Amino acid sequence: MKPYFSSSPQIIKLLSKRSLVWSVPTKDKIVYLTFDDGPIPEVTPLVLEILNKYNIKATFFCVGDNIVKYPTVFSQVLDSGHNICNHTFNHLKGWKTKNHIYLDNIDKFDRIYQSELFRPPYGKIKPSQIAKLKDRYAIILWSVLSCDFYQEYNFEDCLNIAIEGTKPGSIVVFHDSIKASKNMLEALPLYIEEMLRLGYKFELLSKEIINNSILQSKTTSRLKGIYKRTAKTVQYIN
Repeated sequence: MKPYFSSSPQIIKLLSKRSLVWSVPTKDKIVYLTFDDGPIPEVTPLVLEILNKYNIKATFFCVGDNIVKYPTVFSQVLDSGHNICNHTFNHLKGWKTKNHIYLDNIDKFDRIYQSELFRPPYGKIKPSQIAKLKDRYAIILWSVLSCDFYQEYNFEDCLNIAIEGTKPGSIVVFHDSIKASKNMLEALPLYIEEMLRLGYKFELLSKEIINNSILQSKTTSRLKGIYKRTAKTVQYIN
């Protein structure tokens, strides 16, 4: 079996931590379940059935062209109370796309549905593209990639990756695509059941939640710093 990175290397996260969202800072057992590349009639309704069975809400990073092609399926996602977010109109790879074309493609999605969250397809985005987008969107990556699309993995591999990688505040990626469907449809319900058994709650991603969590995390860090400095001062005086 060939290896596949289910989580981006730590160095990439460190270099981009101020601009990209990899997880939501929290100590609570909360997981953010996301789906990429739909909506499509062959797969997305089956995902909705699974989520409805467990009363789970998820965040769907949709391809704009699929929204236009399959408006009925798109309406089903919306009507079920899930969050819809920007994944470009044509699933463009930022690394291989000129900036003006890439940004226009994101704007094209916005003209059919507006969201404050954006996920670059394949997770591949240039620093120059990030600079243009970071004030308009929370740019969402992930802390756990289930690898459901990876043909050399079976559903048990994907399930184990998702379970073992999940921690409080994890952003977990599955795909409502034909390529991923075989692994995803088998792994998803088992993943949800295990997370519920472990006491996790599933919540929707939003820019407000992300900003509040980051602010709270920074405040906690500052307070810890003040406490440490105060403790050292008291110890020195004594």
